[in-house]
Amino acid sequence: MGGIYAHKSNFLDRHVQVALTQGRLISASFPTEPESGAGNKHDLLDRVEAYLAGDPDEFDDVQVALTVPTDQRQVLETVQTVPYGETVTVAQLERMTPGFDPDGDHSPEIQQAVAANPVPLFIPTHRVRGVAGTAPAGVAEKLRAVEGL
Repeated sequence: MGGIYAHKSNFLDRHVQVALTQGRLISASFPTEPESGAGNKHDLLDRVEAYLAGDPDEFDDVQVALTVPTDQRQVLETVQTVPYGETVTVAQLERMTPGFDPDGDHSPEIQQAVAANPVPLFIPTHRVRGVAGTAPAGVAEKLRAVEGL
């Protein structure tokens, strides 16, 4: 089922908004107001609400359609492997990401990839320490708090 769906999160004091096409997640955001015409019922929004209430969820079964350059895709796919309740540093992420020279400095590429993440929470860039993601700072802080980070 495709479309745009949004639900007000009292915990975040914002909406959680997702966009799907052909069953794949193409974007997630945390706007103060949802897009006009956004639906308010979707199973994925129910799962997010449960996650925000403290029910652990890796969201690893959610199919994400990434439309980012290959080097950013590699970084974001690696971020998806960071388990719930754990964090990594940029240096650790550099070592974990396939295709990166272990002796090179890839922190700029990692920062760019994290900053380009179209689906924060579902690709949990809030678990990467020392770099700002696409979720608003207050939202990222609350996501970390939910996971005890």
